[in-house]
Amino acid sequence: MSDVSTLLSSARGGGEGAANRIFELLYGELRLLARAQLRKVGEQQLLNTTGLVHESYLRLLNAGGVKGEDRRHFLGYASTVMRSIVIDFARSQSRDKRGGGARNVTLNTEAANSAIASNDDVLKVHEALSRLAQLDERLAKIVEMRYFAGLTEEETAEALEVSLRTVQREWSKARLYLAADLSGG
Repeated sequence: MSDVSTLLSSARGGGEGAANRIFELLYGELRLLARAQLRKVGEQQLLNTTGLVHESYLRLLNAGGVKGEDRRHFLGYASTVMRSIVIDFARSQSRDKRGGGARNVTLNTEAANSAIASNDDVLKVHEALSRLAQLDERLAKIVEMRYFAGLTEEETAEALEVSLRTVQREWSKARLYLAADLSGG
């Protein structure tokens, strides 16, 4: 069992300091996840990479502890927590800016990595993703990992314990659904 898996088990059992040690060991990877999350919303954010990692740490501890069986499950859970922080922040920033100026949102990860989305775009994708999750949870998880966390198809397949071909097929299906949803179709 790896150090992270051992620490996760200890943290679930109430081991003192285990959560802190997990964050120390995975801090670099958590910063990469945070950077991928923040890249979606651009520089107008008041959040920065370090702030997002630290806020996710606090939320994870306040939510009843650290979850996950191993490193990849923990990072997947941390990505979900980071996404919720970014969404909450985007909502608070967009409260006064509702309506008009609808724009297309690209769900191509290559374009997403270089494009900067507005808070409204992030919220629209989040809402569409919530509707997709009601239809098919795994499709939504694939979008979350690919679009929000910036994972590759291979990393997504490994994290979900499915084949690469399954991720490719379902990523295509999810993008088609979300494109139709976001265009109002």
